[in-house]
Order: sequence, then C-alpha cells, then structure tokens
Amino acid sequence: MTTNRPFSVLGIQQIAIGALSREKLKTLWVDMLGLRVTGNFVSERENVDEDICAMGSGPFKVEVDLMQPLDPEKKPAVHATPLNHVGLWIDDLPAAVEWLTAQGVRFAPGGIRRGAAGFDITFIHPKGNDESPISGEGVLIELVQAPQEVVEAFRRLAQNAA
Repeated sequence: MTTNRPFSVLGIQQIAIGALSREKLKTLWVDMLGLRVTGNFVSERENVDEDICAMGSGPFKVEVDLMQPLDPEKKPAVHATPLNHVGLWIDDLPAAVEWLTAQGVRFAPGGIRRGAAGFDITFIHPKGNDESPISGEGVLIELVQAPQEVVEAFRRLAQNAA
C-alpha cells in the first residue's frame, strides 16, 4: 500500500441518478425530500439533460444530479445505471490524476475538463483493462477539484475532530 499520496479525498461532492424521466426523479428528490434545484445542464455530447439539485449548504453542500438521456437509444446511456456516478471532492486534481495514472488507475476519455457545476473534473473508468487494471469496478467515479473554501472547511473539520 502506497502512502505518499500527493492529494486527499475530502468528501462526497455529488451523486448522479439517471432515469428515463427526470420529472419522476424530481417528484422524490425535490417534492418529497426537499432538495433545491440550482441549475440545469444539457449536453448532446454527453447525451444528458439534468437538473442540478443541492442538499446541505456552504462547503458541505452535496450536489444531486437528476439525469435523463436526450435520446434513450444513444450512448452514453445516463439512465441505464440508476446510480450513474459518485463525485468526490479532491484537493489537488492534477496531482491526483498524475499519481493515480502512475498506479494503474484507468480514466475515462476526456481528461480534466470543466464540469456542469463549473468545477474541473475527470472520471475514473468503471472497467479496468490490461494497461490500467484499477477501476471503479462497475461504478463511474467523478473526481472534482474542490474550490479553496471547501478544502479549508474540510481541513478545519478534520483538525477539530482530532
């Protein structure tokens, strides 16, 4: 086990849930559970129309993306796996990607890029291959660059807990 990891996973940044109908998801998550819709993101390239919702507030806010495909016959099929992906706050995303790649972690195509919520993101692939055998083992994992206020809030929380 390597312990000289040049980054930290701070906490859950988001979960993304897919279905054929975003409206049915909103009935539970918004109408019943009280999450706030804070935005919408549509991407033909990613075949998605999603409502971006929030639970909690401040640096500990967790994003919940309610996704439906623009075309259910096209890929990626954001509705095919109901729990589409989990997003993790990372304190140093470039260092994380460099180190994880060197360890044999497989990343999905696209590299580091701006995500729907405005943060830099990349994805750990749900399936490994011969070249990069470490994967999400069936789960797509989004690594999200935490803004400085989130990094500092998690560090303060950790110091107070120690």
